[in-house]
Amino acid sequence: MILRLRSLLLAAALTGAVALSTLAAGAAGAEEVYWSGSRLLPVYSVGRDDNAISITFDCAWGVEHTDAILEALGEANVTATFFCVQFWAEEHPDYLKKISEAGHEIGTHSATHPKMSELSEEAVKTELTTSARAITEVTGRQVTLFRPPFGDYNNTVIETSLALGMMPIQWDVDSLDWKDLSAKEIAERVTSKVQSGSIILCHNNGLNTAEALPVILDTLRARGYTFVPVGELIYREHYTVDHTGRQFAAPEG
Repeated sequence: MILRLRSLLLAAALTGAVALSTLAAGAAGAEEVYWSGSRLLPVYSVGRDDNAISITFDCAWGVEHTDAILEALGEANVTATFFCVQFWAEEHPDYLKKISEAGHEIGTHSATHPKMSELSEEAVKTELTTSARAITEVTGRQVTLFRPPFGDYNNTVIETSLALGMMPIQWDVDSLDWKDLSAKEIAERVTSKVQSGSIILCHNNGLNTAEALPVILDTLRARGYTFVPVGELIYREHYTVDHTGRQFAAPEG
């Protein structure tokens, strides 16, 4: 109740600021992608016109704020996607199970959180297969999504991920909650940058993420957005990815 009250007060304070910042907002991160004709990209966002969006959480260190995040998502009836590192999953199997049993989608965030572009193809494959196996052993659910640590990748990483049946996922809206921004700052960043098909990046142990969540969820829903897990947002086949990492359904025929 206290968290919800603080969030309502925060929402009121945000109303004016968000209206101004939205005018100048663009998709965070995607415009910074290096692109050449031969460079493969993960999915940063999805070309949709139905206002569906996804909120995601990377799990690599700690769980101190995870219960509050799960509570906020549960109260809002939002299903999110959590990307879990293997060593985190093995250290906190109770939380991995709790996230899964709450109905949230779970992808891998690698086994050891390395810079994936520096690894050989075989090492990339090991990072993905062992981490997916560790998640499945706890949840009983197949892993079909992968987020590279540090947002770092190359063609080998993308090709190997796809070959293993795991769609590589980035984000186009970065909350920067790992920098311990205030709840107001987190909410302003997210709500000012979202567009239809956006993928929002948060962290399961962000200091002020849980307080910001009700504001983010309520504000975006009031604007007509709906929240779905990444697996329901993306296209699994017959798609293209443009130079910004935005995925589109391939034209029929």
